[in-house]
Amino acid sequence: MGTRRTKRLGNLIQAELGELLLRRVKDPRVASVAVTAVDVSPDLSQAKVYFSLLDHAQHEAALAGLIAAAGFLRRELAARLRLKTIPRLVPVYDDSLVQGAHLEQVLKQARAQDEAAAKARGEDEAEEPA
Repeated sequence: MGTRRTKRLGNLIQAELGELLLRRVKDPRVASVAVTAVDVSPDLSQAKVYFSLLDHAQHEAALAGLIAAAGFLRRELAARLRLKTIPRLVPVYDDSLVQGAHLEQVLKQARAQDEAAAKARGEDEAEEPA
């Protein structure tokens, strides 16, 4: 959950991190990283940075790259944001895209099995009332 302030700060950090990762970070391990969310703790001391990748197999290397770049990113955030303290950045891999793709594949298989079973029973899609 969080308060309005922590949510607003999380959104601001997410936007700035996206810009920094795109333009300033030169590490090839984080080249294809997309920041999906930032969850700031209530005391503003820590921010969990959720990220995703198109290539799931690269998430370990990307995590290592983000951990290595955390100090640089925090320093750049301090220069861009006018805050008393900048939260410590903790990268967390967000596998919701992978889970969504898997769920979609399962649903397609189930739909195909239902259609095959309907054809085996002799049902036709045209016979069903609209």
